[in-house]
Amino acid sequence: MLYRKVFLYFFYLSLFFSSGKIHGQHSFEDIRSTYDKKKENDITALKGINLYIQKAKLENNLVEQIQGYRDATFYSKDKRLKINYADSAIVTAQRADDKELISTVYLLKGSLYYFYYKNYQSALAEYLKAYQYSKDSKDDYLKYKIVYQMGLVKSYLGYYSEGIEHFNECISYFEPKSKEKLESGATRNVERGYLNSLHQIAVCYRNIKDYKKADSIIDAGLRFSKIDEFSSEKAYLTKCKGISEYHDKNYNSAIILLQKSLPILNKNDDFYWSSVSEFYIGKSYLGLGKEDLAIKQFEKVDSIFQKRQFIVPELFENYNFLIKYYQNRKDSEKELEYSKKLLKADSILNRDFKYLSEKIHKDYDKQILEESKTRLEASNKWGFGTIVILIAVLLIIALLAWKFYKNGKQIKLKYLELENQLNQQIKPVSLSYENLSSHGKSILNEEVFSDLQNKLREFETNEGFKENGLTIDRLANILHTNKYYLSQYINDVKGINFSKYLSTLRINYITRLMYENPYYLQIKVQGLADECGIASRQNFSDLFQEINGIRPTDFIKQRKAEMDKYEERGSAEFKLKKN
Repeated sequence: MLYRKVFLYFFYLSLFFSSGKIHGQHSFEDIRSTYDKKKENDITALKGINLYIQKAKLENNLVEQIQGYRDATFYSKDKRLKINYADSAIVTAQRADDKELISTVYLLKGSLYYFYYKNYQSALAEYLKAYQYSKDSKDDYLKYKIVYQMGLVKSYLGYYSEGIEHFNECISYFEPKSKEKLESGATRNVERGYLNSLHQIAVCYRNIKDYKKADSIIDAGLRFSKIDEFSSEKAYLTKCKGISEYHDKNYNSAIILLQKSLPILNKNDDFYWSSVSEFYIGKSYLGLGKEDLAIKQFEKVDSIFQKRQFIVPELFENYNFLIKYYQNRKDSEKELEYSKKLLKADSILNRDFKYLSEKIHKDYDKQILEESKTRLEASNKWGFGTIVILIAVLLIIALLAWKFYKNGKQIKLKYLELENQLNQQIKPVSLSYENLSSHGKSILNEEVFSDLQNKLREFETNEGFKENGLTIDRLANILHTNKYYLSQYINDVKGINFSKYLSTLRINYITRLMYENPYYLQIKVQGLADECGIASRQNFSDLFQEINGIRPTDFIKQRKAEMDKYEERGSAEFKLKKN
């Protein structure tokens, strides 16, 4: 391997010097024109790129040297070489001491980790470095690329509403820019940014089950005037359209569209979306009653996971299908094999989720808020202030005041809605075995269903959900049942997955305590989280708002204000009676 690298180095170097000292005779633009029309991962471009980099080194032109390394990451086929070239670009940018360049190449390296490795931890580390160096930048394109990449991480984590905010920001920037007269390369970049943002926001809307919104966005992307010039972006949107067709139960159409997108996804080595596409082809075959074809697809998804060690939550169902299939065929060996693989997938996802969630909220979201606060405080100081700045500040203050007033009204309405629910004490409707879905009945017989119903009722009554770190595996062991039976029961009967079921029990429990017992209004948020079994203060606050529609701090404030009113009213009534 070392011999080959040395050979290639001297081979390209000999080409460089045998070309009539090209560095002196040809401009960077001339050299770049020999390869810039080639397609991504076309290694024949590397000959010209090496000449470009050598010319930049001889002239000590750091900016062009970085451009050469960036080009090399685009045309190299080996993903390890792509990372090496990105590292060279970072070292050179640091020598140039240019924050915008440093930010750009860190962003590049993060994108490589994301796209070619699906290594979210490494990608996020590079994105955060890019963000730090971009703070004083006037390059809006760079800033929105960072906003986009942060949106990708949040979407992967399941923070779809936050992801939608990021991608909406990007669309608002890229769409009008794509209609401006820019240099050809710049125009193509903003058009690609626009199409990629449409794709990702459609993914987010699909995951929050707003299929109508997702469909309208996908159609807008496919109607884009230059869509045929962007084969990759068109494939991603076509893939989304195929998944939408599955949800609309147009299974044949779904299969055609998903199969149409796969060659490009596979060519790009995008195993994330390749595996998701194969999975939905399998589900579409199931919808058509072609179980054997479906199982082949699900096994294909598993082979991608085994090779890449990467999975997303929606593919967990893939293993449930395989486990149930071999369970019905009394093939205990295969059933055990896929059960172990599901546990492995679960551990990989949990490892990533905790790290990424804490990192992105601590090192990105929190800093954004603090910077906004600092800018607002600075805007109230007289410097070179002009009338225009003063008006802008007043408008911002007025807007914030209006938002504060509107937010206050919304919080009050949400509190009243929640109070009404607490006072009504509506008992949840219990689903009978007869009303269970056909898929549920194929997994759970009536005896297992009844057993789980009784055990979960006891689990809820005894407040077993308060146990910190409780997992579906742990609960299955406590209840002396199978994890997959338990998961199917909760999905069918409760209409939610295990994680949402557990979170709902915990939040409902602590909410009632806070409403009925004033003692809990004095406890800090972390204490409330600990009381109901949630380890993270931030996670507790997010779940409380997701389930109740209001932050715990706002609930406490509203409840205290209401209790103060009761006390004042009671005191006034007492005085009247006394008089």
